[in-house]
Amino acid sequence: MRVKLIVGCCIAAAVLLARNLYVMLLELPDEVAQGPIFRIIFFHVPAAWTAFAGFVAAAVASALYLVRRDLRYDAFAVAVTEVGLAFAAANLVTGMIWARIIWGIWWTWDARLTSMLVCWLLYAGYLMLRHAVEEPGQRARIAAVFSLLACVDVPIVFFSIRWWRTQHPQPVVWGGGSMDPAYWSMLFLNWIPLLLLGLAMAAIRIGQERRQRELEALRRLAYSL
Repeated sequence: MRVKLIVGCCIAAAVLLARNLYVMLLELPDEVAQGPIFRIIFFHVPAAWTAFAGFVAAAVASALYLVRRDLRYDAFAVAVTEVGLAFAAANLVTGMIWARIIWGIWWTWDARLTSMLVCWLLYAGYLMLRHAVEEPGQRARIAAVFSLLACVDVPIVFFSIRWWRTQHPQPVVWGGGSMDPAYWSMLFLNWIPLLLLGLAMAAIRIGQERRQRELEALRRLAYSL
């Protein structure tokens, strides 16, 4: 069942991405002020949304683990955190490329950029913390608490351009900015394949995490004999 889900998600994501790229590159016109580089927003913004979805899902799974002490929730949390971290990195990289063209610099310590970098570092720290603790129960408990604390930065990133003066453009979807309906539609249409890709990646990581736990259990059993 998991294999079919992974294959189905990957095929659907590939088809949708191919269709979306055709529309982006050959049908949608250049943005008046920014030119061709504007098209990067169709990956930059959905990548952030996918990352945030992963981080929030990890926080929910972490809370469930603390309540029920079921390691399956911990496996889910680490899987979606890794996927979210990958998409957060894609968001940062595409943002830097856009900034180099539009602002003339790769990076500035803007409120949105800085809070997103802090978010990435927090979840990278989450993964490093897991490698530092060997006992599965203790590792899951500490990681769950850390995940809940790290998730506090997600709304800070989201609302940073409303709370502070920022060089980053105002939101084009939920107020504060404007976007042509064709661009607006593509923004959401290209989110679908990224979500499907993230789902497939998370499913693969959950399976790997389950096998890793089984291997650790066998090792502990062998050491106890």
